[in-house]
Amino acid sequence: MQNLYKITLCLLVALSALLPDLRAQDPRFSQYYASPWNLNPALTGVFNGKWRATANYRDQWGSIVAPVPFRTYSAAFDARFNTVRNDYASFGVGAMHDEAGTSRFEQNRMHLGGAYLKQLAGGRNKADHFLSFGAQAGFGQNSIDWNSLWFSRQFDPTTETPNTGASNGEPTQGDDTNVFFDFNAGLLWYMVFNNDGYFYAGGAMHHINQPSITLTDNDAETMYSRWTGHAGGLFPVTHNFGLQPGVLIMRQGPAFETNVGMNIRYSNNDLNELALRFGTWARLGNKLDKGTQMDAIVLVSMLEFDRWMLGLSYDVTVSALTQANNSRGAFEVSLTYFHPEQKRSRVKCPNF
Repeated sequence: MQNLYKITLCLLVALSALLPDLRAQDPRFSQYYASPWNLNPALTGVFNGKWRATANYRDQWGSIVAPVPFRTYSAAFDARFNTVRNDYASFGVGAMHDEAGTSRFEQNRMHLGGAYLKQLAGGRNKADHFLSFGAQAGFGQNSIDWNSLWFSRQFDPTTETPNTGASNGEPTQGDDTNVFFDFNAGLLWYMVFNNDGYFYAGGAMHHINQPSITLTDNDAETMYSRWTGHAGGLFPVTHNFGLQPGVLIMRQGPAFETNVGMNIRYSNNDLNELALRFGTWARLGNKLDKGTQMDAIVLVSMLEFDRWMLGLSYDVTVSALTQANNSRGAFEVSLTYFHPEQKRSRVKCPNF
């Protein structure tokens, strides 16, 4: 176990060392581990049970851009079935809606996906090793409410007010992009110990085909591909307490973001398991050409009861933006339901 702790620490340090070269832009959740569908396609079917349903909501910067803050909604469903011995195949469907600011810039996504879960090694008194590969294919569309905006050409110097009825003169082709095809893929390896602890590491690439997302006549405006790397685990300290460290790194075009932190988990280890998690996470990102900066501290609390998991978190802004929002960043809630197998499964999965 001590060697595993050393391996984990080395991996977290190595991933963090890559920060100067990384970026991120897609809508994202601070509770990324509670939104597996959006994190990595290889996480499809990686849970203990027959099927799983997840829902996530994020409300950001309401103190600055109210009454139209940045809001993100996501929902997903995935299920798995046995194939050969301890191998599983899985499928799922997920959707995301994101809206931002006065222009009500919206991003809508819908994907179908699947994964294959392969046991690599394991046995009595041995750690079980698994490898999962997953992919998602779907469609998306972006839009802007141009009627919510006004431009300098619409300013009436006589009344010294904007005349929204006048032409804005902008070369827009409409309110929406064309519906575009989107493809994602990912890989995940994890090991489960005899004491119910686990360790995992994975990576994914979203928007592999770099679809066109133009709102104008410029067809060259494409979506950046997003690279994701993540690792973490659960390491029992006592019979009831465990540590859940983790790191997430994302790169997308000229932007990057990383989350690193840890939850402390308490469990009664009963048949009807009740578990509590409390944690603190740090989020870093780039500030154009000014290098890496700390963006926010994320405070997390989660409740696990039988088949349900409820998570609440709050982002406390610590960057220069605090001068505008008084450290009021984002509120987030996640809800997950796990439907049990009809018979006890031999395949063990992490409880993210």
